[in-house]
Amino acid sequence: MTATERAEAGERGSIEASEVLDARLVPAAVCGWGATVVALVAGWQAGVGVAAGCAAAGAGVLALALRRARAGRVSGVAWVVLGALLIGAGFGLAGAWHAHRVQAHPLGAVRAGQRVVAVVEVGDDPKRVSAKSFGGPKVMVRAGLVEYRLGGRVVRAGGAVTVVAPAAGWRGLLPGQRVEFGARVTRPWRSDLTVAVLRADGAPVSASAPPWWQRAAGLVRSAFGSSAQRALSEDAAGLLPGLVIGDTSGLTEHVQENFRETDLAHLTAVSGANITILLGAVLVSMRALTVDPRIGAIAAGAALVMFVILARPSPSVLRAAVMGAIALLALCTGRRKQALPALCAAVIGLLAWSPGLAVDAGFALSVLATAGLIVIAPGWSEWLRAHGWWRIPADSFAVAAAAFVVTTPLVVALTGHLSLVAIVVNMLVEPVIAPITILGALGAALAVVWWLPAAVVLHCTAPPLWWLLTVADRAAALGASVALPTGLRSGLVAAVVCALVIAGLRPRGRADPEGSGSG
Repeated sequence: MTATERAEAGERGSIEASEVLDARLVPAAVCGWGATVVALVAGWQAGVGVAAGCAAAGAGVLALALRRARAGRVSGVAWVVLGALLIGAGFGLAGAWHAHRVQAHPLGAVRAGQRVVAVVEVGDDPKRVSAKSFGGPKVMVRAGLVEYRLGGRVVRAGGAVTVVAPAAGWRGLLPGQRVEFGARVTRPWRSDLTVAVLRADGAPVSASAPPWWQRAAGLVRSAFGSSAQRALSEDAAGLLPGLVIGDTSGLTEHVQENFRETDLAHLTAVSGANITILLGAVLVSMRALTVDPRIGAIAAGAALVMFVILARPSPSVLRAAVMGAIALLALCTGRRKQALPALCAAVIGLLAWSPGLAVDAGFALSVLATAGLIVIAPGWSEWLRAHGWWRIPADSFAVAAAAFVVTTPLVVALTGHLSLVAIVVNMLVEPVIAPITILGALGAALAVVWWLPAAVVLHCTAPPLWWLLTVADRAAALGASVALPTGLRSGLVAAVVCALVIAGLRPRGRADPEGSGSG
């Protein structure tokens, strides 16, 4: 081997070493998440048991690590494991405490079907639910309980509740608004720290107005929807607010069905992709204007705060904001080594702030998709470029394929639905999502000032929206989806298959950028 060859080999080795992912926080995130799930699903006693087990195992690992340290053999793995066990113990105790509060909540002692008069603080916009499932037009609202009256007794107690109510009188409510209504108590549907489901039997009575910033956000959302209706067709006008700010109130039923059939439903919920696109647009604009990078970072932060307010600062939106910022970090810096610890830290922080996210499907799908973007997609894209693909289609296909593979087990376990065209469909529509999101956000800002310029800007979204709707409609017409059994067993089988796919498609060597067909 010549000196030049040795130098090139050393350079390749240094590049590979620098791209080795820093996975030291992964065990801590997994332990914290798992301990919280056990406490919420199996009960507070199980959470205490997990915490005690983690603490005992941690004591053993600590003793072993100290013994090895005295012998001059320092093991970083032992300290990583110890940290993960301590996180598991802490989250197990926290989850047990939250689960015990729900179990001991006074509303839990109320007989199912009994009527109460409740005062709640609305936590999110009312969402339409299937009329077939609930016997007529209904909405569902996540709320925080303030108090309830049973007979002549007033009980002041907090806790999360789900309200199922007639659409009339409830659709216009805003987050932060307090309302009073009569309802029948039923048991929670899921172990997500919800204390009860309240089935309202009529329109609510307003007990207090929402905060000013929620009123302002409501005006922006209303003006945005009105401008979209002036500028676009019915289907496009209902879809645009869903793509930009997650407002699906105007989405038509057949568009919803097409999106579910083709695995595009994630586009109509506030996700990390929305945040990544908007923050990326702000940063690129600041760079084009040669603004100081620190000012650009402040502008991006302000844009993030305003978007969260506009899309409602619910746990799902805040989760999307964190995941989007992490995805942007990975894409802008190209440093996956930093992005993975950031993702793990975000998981730990979000679960500490809102333990109910541990059993939230959207949270799990978001974390898995972000992990796929960081861990799998770059290698697959590089392999495709090494085999003649251009960079843009290679990146697009790799991102869509990685997200599909890592989320399929959970989707199958929960819904039993597997789309055979999901990767291709997501790849086909990906180029139009960014322009729709950016133009839609600009139109939403202009709609507050004057509807005419907003309508002009939103009219520019008509062609990409047409493409998105057409792809979804044609793909759904193919009927290329498979119905599978739901449940843990199906999810595990799908997980094994997806793991084999990931292992089989793992790149065996580094690609040569000069020899690729990227353009």
